[in-house]
Amino acid sequence: MSEKILTKRLENPGYGGTIEEHLATGGYQAIAKALKEHTPASLIELVRRSGLRGRGGAGFPTGVKWGFVPKDPGLTKYLVCNADESEPGTFKDLDLIMRDPHQLLEGILLASYAIGCQTAYIYIRGEFIAGATILERAIKDAATHGFLGKDILGSGFSVEIHPHRGAGAYICGEETALLESLEGKRGLPRLKPPFPATAGLYRLPTVVNNVETLCNLPHIVLRGPEWFSSIGTPKSTGTRIFSVSGHVRRPGNYELPIDVPMRELIFEHAGGMRDGRRLKAVIPGGSSVPVLTEQYLDTRMDFESLAKAGSMAGSGGVIVMDESTCMVRTGEVVARFYHHESCGQCTQCREGTAWLHKTLRRIEEGRGRKADLDLLLDICENMKGKTICPLSDAAAMPIESYLKYFGDEFEQHIVERACPFASTDGS
Repeated sequence: MSEKILTKRLENPGYGGTIEEHLATGGYQAIAKALKEHTPASLIELVRRSGLRGRGGAGFPTGVKWGFVPKDPGLTKYLVCNADESEPGTFKDLDLIMRDPHQLLEGILLASYAIGCQTAYIYIRGEFIAGATILERAIKDAATHGFLGKDILGSGFSVEIHPHRGAGAYICGEETALLESLEGKRGLPRLKPPFPATAGLYRLPTVVNNVETLCNLPHIVLRGPEWFSSIGTPKSTGTRIFSVSGHVRRPGNYELPIDVPMRELIFEHAGGMRDGRRLKAVIPGGSSVPVLTEQYLDTRMDFESLAKAGSMAGSGGVIVMDESTCMVRTGEVVARFYHHESCGQCTQCREGTAWLHKTLRRIEEGRGRKADLDLLLDICENMKGKTICPLSDAAAMPIESYLKYFGDEFEQHIVERACPFASTDGS
């Protein structure tokens, strides 16, 4: 078993996530060290050297992202923690929030110091009521102990953290839609450029980072960028928390080196397939990424390896499906989700998601036509790369992959005018 970083405290079943427990296990030492030993510029460089990449889906280098923020000290700057975790199959951020909230707060402090921010927000998904309550209590405790507010640890650095509950919209996981929502407006993605680093919240410089990304920062500061970059690959460094669900014996969150082979993740850590069935398909990074089949089990889970295999690392949500799974029904469920969650701003997405869902439902219900297979591919092609945000692509790419690897199932539905898995689906 590899060393745990983000989930080390959570291995202790008695750990309650209080500030006293956090301090007793080395908590808030990283911010003290950073304030004493680093300038904001040197802290940005340290994170850049670590190779840390965003864990929310895009995988953009964190230190590089921070470097885009203007250095003008007269400008108001914001740090926003994206805790809107809405990608189907992904549940690691909520685990970190509920079980070790001060690790996240310390990461926010470090990021705020690096970019020169005095006001930070945690945008948390509306359904995470318990998580929001835990964060509010943790913020109060951190302020009481002098880690939030004015002149933190006598350094002259000041920052306030405000939790903000969203309203349960998937689109608000997209950073510019999140910023619109945080401003009190409807969560519609913005055209880019300008990017948030120069024109974000209230059109002022803003950095948006994912929960897991920020939780890595205290460990990088305390143990150094060389230590962090020694884990994983030169381009994908550190560990990652993989949320494994589906037809496995032990679903859950597993923190492992980011380049762990898919086979090891599923068959060793998650216990393998349940009920003795054979693996059929794996979605490696949340519902928005292309599916992979058994032939790709030896693919490593880092960004580059999954891209080479034709998929994406995405949010780290690994959905495992066995041979009883109907891929047409899977496609219909995925398409229904994206149809429901499209903000409707772009025609290709608004209409495309509706047509994907309508067509897949028709096939699944035994009313499909052979022409529907070409129609689905045509719809997907017209949805990709033509919209303000990636939701349209996120809806189209999985369906294309289901047709690529399981086209015979789609044809069988159409020829037999029924779902052959109707009585055997083990989901």
